[in-house]
Amino acid sequence: MTTEQDTPGGRPMDVMKRLRQQAIRDLLTQRSVRTQQELVAALRDRGFRATQATVSRDVAELGLVKRGHRGVQVYALPSRADEREQTGEDRLSALLRDLPVEIRPAGLMLVIRTVPGSAHAIAATLDRCRWPEIVGSIAGDDTVFLACNERAALQRVRQRLTRLLSA
Repeated sequence: MTTEQDTPGGRPMDVMKRLRQQAIRDLLTQRSVRTQQELVAALRDRGFRATQATVSRDVAELGLVKRGHRGVQVYALPSRADEREQTGEDRLSALLRDLPVEIRPAGLMLVIRTVPGSAHAIAATLDRCRWPEIVGSIAGDDTVFLACNERAALQRVRQRLTRLLSA
């Protein structure tokens, strides 16, 4: 089986991406998956060679959320209400409500802490929102760093995120 890196030109990659993302949907309806690493391994068992970075992009594009299941957080497909969302801000609000999130300032940055495996989805959604106050974002496994160019911008972003958390 090929990876995204093996398929230059875009066309075969689109097919592989659709097949991989369908496999992810199927996996999540059949079993509990707690981490992106588990998802990579499960895809490998189905013949897909994908990196954690590729799976992280798939998680964001599919709008996967983390939900409590038998005392642990697992990936889940978005509900029908989530699928109807039309704006990045709607998606961000849903993500923030579904996940435990802590937001703290650090200089001209906001640090968002969440459950492992969820930071990339939050950062990707924030990037899609294109808030002018945010200069850039970096996502790890459970932490997002948002850079702002001034303290007033940082405060506006923090207030918006706080408002979305309680929406």
